[in-house]
Amino acid sequence: MQIDQDKLNAFMGKMLGDLGAALNAPLIRLGDNLGLYKAMAGGGPMTAPELAQRTGTTERYIREWLAAQAASGYVEYDAATERFTLPPEQAAVFADEDSPVFLAGVGDLIAAMADVGPKVGEAFRTGHGVGWDKQNPCLFCGTARFFRTTYKHHLVQAWLPALDGVEAKLAGGGSIADIGCGHGVSTVLMAQAYPKARCVGFDYHEPSIATARQSIAGTELAGRTTFETSTAKGIPAGDYDLVCFFDCLHDMGDPVGALRHVRTTMKPDGTCMIVEPFANDRLEDNLNPVGRLYYAASTLICTPASLSQEVGLALGAQAGEARMRKVAEEAGFTRFRRVAETPFNLVYEARP
Repeated sequence: MQIDQDKLNAFMGKMLGDLGAALNAPLIRLGDNLGLYKAMAGGGPMTAPELAQRTGTTERYIREWLAAQAASGYVEYDAATERFTLPPEQAAVFADEDSPVFLAGVGDLIAAMADVGPKVGEAFRTGHGVGWDKQNPCLFCGTARFFRTTYKHHLVQAWLPALDGVEAKLAGGGSIADIGCGHGVSTVLMAQAYPKARCVGFDYHEPSIATARQSIAGTELAGRTTFETSTAKGIPAGDYDLVCFFDCLHDMGDPVGALRHVRTTMKPDGTCMIVEPFANDRLEDNLNPVGRLYYAASTLICTPASLSQEVGLALGAQAGEARMRKVAEEAGFTRFRRVAETPFNLVYEARP
């Protein structure tokens, strides 16, 4: 094989960048868990001893962590004063959980994906699946925090208003079923926005349901918001105005069966909202930074989860609109349209 030296050098440069990002991912998690980013946010330039004192940590470790952050461009370093600064742009990503670009929660996701590697490697050989409940617990809180950023800034503001007639129903006291709700982030956001609505979150993962219940314990939401352990195909009839699937339908072994069942739990004029990871229909159109993230997650989390269940359709996290439309139509929905999108999500409306 004839090697093009320029291409090789360019690729090695890319690999150095990728390796640096991979090795620094655990340091993002450390900064998040120890409150280092939050302590730096808005604090101006500070030395390693100052940050250590603010956070109750050891200066020698902080000095090394800050050096790695500066080398990554996550913080700025002034050699003349030996002080480090977290610029406001980086603070929006690492320190402000309510920011529309907050991403520090991905540290838990990355840790979980690294941990499950051996299990998925064995599944490559056997063809078996790896259930969501067999994942590292870091995955559950990491997933909730990752998607919370988008849900908080788009769900009530843009997605629900894009659904035909749904807002008025919910404002007047409608009912919502949130399927695959996980820690209940999406359920809580809808319950807060529509105080007259009845909201029920369902998930087959009991520890996630326990966390969701705890999140509303003692609040005014507790009287009209409930969380129940159930698979999508096992939820009881509820005559719901709105049934939602937030970034979970592709994880299910039988998404057609799940949609077919929940269609029977909806009112005749009810709506199903399906939120899925952003994806184009063709592989070549997904070879971009977002597709890179989602194909990796799909290999280690989504596809193994589906293959661990009955049917095992394994849509993957990059199924695309055409595939999702086909699933909805096979489930008996006659109307299907895309109503919204963000860099990370596509939102569909399906009606019987």
